[in-house]
Amino acid sequence: MEINPNLSDKAKQDYKLVKLAIAGDEKAYAELLDRYKDAIYYMLLKMVNNKSDAEDLTIEAFGKAFKNIAQYTPNYAFSTWLFKIATNNCIDFIRKKKANVVSLDQTTDEQETIGTPLQADTPDPEEDMIKNQRMALMRDVVEKLKPRYRTLVELRYFKEYSYEEIATELDLPIGTVKAQLFRARELLFNILKSSNPNIK
Repeated sequence: MEINPNLSDKAKQDYKLVKLAIAGDEKAYAELLDRYKDAIYYMLLKMVNNKSDAEDLTIEAFGKAFKNIAQYTPNYAFSTWLFKIATNNCIDFIRKKKANVVSLDQTTDEQETIGTPLQADTPDPEEDMIKNQRMALMRDVVEKLKPRYRTLVELRYFKEYSYEEIATELDLPIGTVKAQLFRARELLFNILKSSNPNIK
């Protein structure tokens, strides 16, 4: 594939790593993750203003990018492509979150309309049941993972540990925790997909 001659040296190095990653080189994935994870995280943090959401969205962004890495073309920098994926994913996340907030318009006499976002504090019983069924399904699926991935997922999603707490608990570098959690989520998704073909 013809590489854009206007790309910076860094972008050309990235493209070499992308080619290695497509060929199955795990170190190339780790290097790309290492190069951009902080920049992506801080950009997403500005968008969502929540550390935990920004961390999850960072992993999702890399997940989507790595899953579709073969589609990247060197017409523009890999970082541009990656940031676009991260931004679009984040916008979807914000849109879904807003859809869960009910806006009640209150009009009193001739006063202006005041939009008050109200979030339901108490989920209805049906919602509770669905949530419990999902959790039960997730636990069944998590049981199928290798022990190290299972532990990571349980700590992160069932016990709600932060990445730092997981790193301390398992005595692992935080980068390894994030990379393995990304892999665990991918495996989980594949298991769920094979048991339920409707999952996109």
